[in-house]
Amino acid sequence: MKYHSTRGQAPVLDFADVVLTGLARDGGLYVPESYPQFSSEQWRKLRGKSYQEVAYAVMTPFIGSAIKPDTLKTLIDEAYAGFHHRAIAPIIQLDTNHFLLELFHGPTLAFKDYALQFLGKLFDHLLQERGERLTIIGATSGDTGSAAIEACRDKDTIDIFILHPHNRTSEIQRKQMTTVLSANVHNIALNAPFDDCQTIVKRLFGDLEFRDQYNLSAVNSINWARILAQVVYYVYTALNLGAPDRSMSFSVPTGNFGNVFAAYVAKRMGLPISKLAVGTNKNDILTRFFNSGEMSTDVVSPSIAPSMDIQISSNFERLLFEAYGCNAEHVTKTMATFDQTGVFSVSPDVLAKLRETFVSARLDDDSIAQVIQETYQRSGTLIDPHTAIACAPHLVQALPEESARISLACAHPAKFPAAIQAAVDVFPKLPSFLGDLFEREEQFTVLENDQAVVKAFVKETLATRSGTL
Repeated sequence: MKYHSTRGQAPVLDFADVVLTGLARDGGLYVPESYPQFSSEQWRKLRGKSYQEVAYAVMTPFIGSAIKPDTLKTLIDEAYAGFHHRAIAPIIQLDTNHFLLELFHGPTLAFKDYALQFLGKLFDHLLQERGERLTIIGATSGDTGSAAIEACRDKDTIDIFILHPHNRTSEIQRKQMTTVLSANVHNIALNAPFDDCQTIVKRLFGDLEFRDQYNLSAVNSINWARILAQVVYYVYTALNLGAPDRSMSFSVPTGNFGNVFAAYVAKRMGLPISKLAVGTNKNDILTRFFNSGEMSTDVVSPSIAPSMDIQISSNFERLLFEAYGCNAEHVTKTMATFDQTGVFSVSPDVLAKLRETFVSARLDDDSIAQVIQETYQRSGTLIDPHTAIACAPHLVQALPEESARISLACAHPAKFPAAIQAAVDVFPKLPSFLGDLFEREEQFTVLENDQAVVKAFVKETLATRSGTL
């Protein structure tokens, strides 16, 4: 399997090189040259298999010969060995034909663990095999950072720098990152919103001399391996609910568009997915796009669902590439316009085609709290604010009645206790393995919103590290 950049000017790579490269050198995102197709019979043969067995079957055609089969099986087994539920991704029923996919049973209580635990093992394997070291630079609006740090901590082959918006994550999200005191982990609190963190990371990748000197790679969902690992839980869930003999529709809370794009990949592979509902908070750039065909940035407004406080959805470029018939030149021009003006639009025909699969809706903070309350009163299930967006009745009811309707629970409610307590007067407790989180020592560096300042910090830190390794 070979991978091409959405902008068409970067080298064509195999899976291993795509993993280690992250963002393409032309600023685009890597996508596979084609999507493997599974027949109905192939899907049926995967029914009843473990999460790990489904992961191996889904990943193998995308990986090709880049990783030996036995090695891949080992990496998958190791990635999910530390999860806290036997099913890895359990499904519960909330209502008639409405299911909740729980994706918070990993070590940091968020859906990012499902991809990043695998990616951390994958990085380490490839780097040891090549005798190389890697510098990971990423940005987080909350959950990616802690999941990436947990996956990469204490690895001799990796230094990891994570930028988060200072004082704009939940306290638990911050502490899950900043209490990891491993020598290879470097937390940066940027005096800026998340979009600026993400922009600085992209620009550092665009500085090719710096990128090559320090062998930069990415853990954000711009890295194709992140998307691939997330495809697995859509397939696993669909098979457990009757696919391929029953259609599926998913309601997904999303800001950066990576999670819902993984569902789209599963659909492209032949999984019978009818509709994908894109749920946003009041930072509703994606909902505005699917309603109007215009993507336009606005000021980020802090919300009780902070992981989605985003105005630039970096993964949307992959969907745009699909919508434009894989025309890299068209994508390049569109993204250049967006970078310069903060606005682009698609034709009515393109929008109509996208609406065949996607619907979208927004919830403000009051509506999120109402869904948390109603869900708890009706089912006794506590859900976090991001999950509440996916469970919004008007979003779920926009999915076809003949499909199994599945909402994604992307974070444990204990990660956002203030919002939960305000909505239902219940204080959700952290699992016992994180019971001492608030007593742990923190370590992070506050930096100004300046690319040069961040770059200098990375260089100085790595210079110091090289003297101790």
